[in-house]
Amino acid sequence: MTLRIATVQAEATPGDLDANLSRAADWIERAGAQNVDVIVFPEAFTTGYDDAVLSGALPDAADTRWLAAVQRAVDRTGIVAILNTALDRGDRRTLTDVVVTPHRPAVVAYDKQHLYDSERTVFAAGDAGFSFVVNDLRLALSVCYDANFPEHAAAAAAAGADVYVNSGAYFPGGAHRRDLHYAARALDNGMYVVFSGLVGGTNHFIGGSAIFDPTGRRIAAVDDVEGLAIADLDRDEIVRIRDDQRMWADRRAELGPQRTFGPLTGAASAAAE
Repeated sequence: MTLRIATVQAEATPGDLDANLSRAADWIERAGAQNVDVIVFPEAFTTGYDDAVLSGALPDAADTRWLAAVQRAVDRTGIVAILNTALDRGDRRTLTDVVVTPHRPAVVAYDKQHLYDSERTVFAAGDAGFSFVVNDLRLALSVCYDANFPEHAAAAAAAGADVYVNSGAYFPGGAHRRDLHYAARALDNGMYVVFSGLVGGTNHFIGGSAIFDPTGRRIAAVDDVEGLAIADLDRDEIVRIRDDQRMWADRRAELGPQRTFGPLTGAASAAAE
């Protein structure tokens, strides 16, 4: 069975929850016209990724009625939406993926586990992964900096993930790292990787939203403008690639202790002495 997935690249309006949710609903409707099964939004798309906003009043995790516009669009189209937001959890703040499914309550699903730089002064890190199945493919969630850590994607793959979904926001100068990380996570684990990035705004985010196949090749992408990247993901392709590229099957979870011997002095250094 296949899964048609869309990754959104868009600019969020800092602090304007209603406007951002309305835009999210519009993107869902556009994706619905193209028979998409799952849609992924960038990091903090509902609130905007802006220091002043993230430190201010945030949506409430305990009462998700603020998601009404998105829920209506999801109900109309039948799409599953992965919407990232900064959340007020009462005793803490988190950067969280909320999964909105047709005719069901939204699920506050995954809290970003690796906080970047100044995020640590505002947010609490999550302590568990999250995955779910659509059309027989298991999707594992991650947020931006999570994907910089190979063990995060590896843990998802070990738990059965076929698709590693990442909502992010990259600053200018981050394109090289961004493109390496997502391609590597796909190749290392023989799974699809879907990245959705913010673009523009006061922080001049650089987008780069893309979908990578299990060999790390980019199969759909948006450059530095707003848009949708759409691809059909095939579980049979994962099986075929994992059989051909055996890194996942041949991995060793335990490699034993690190051995060494005493320090050496190179010939050139010895001569200089």
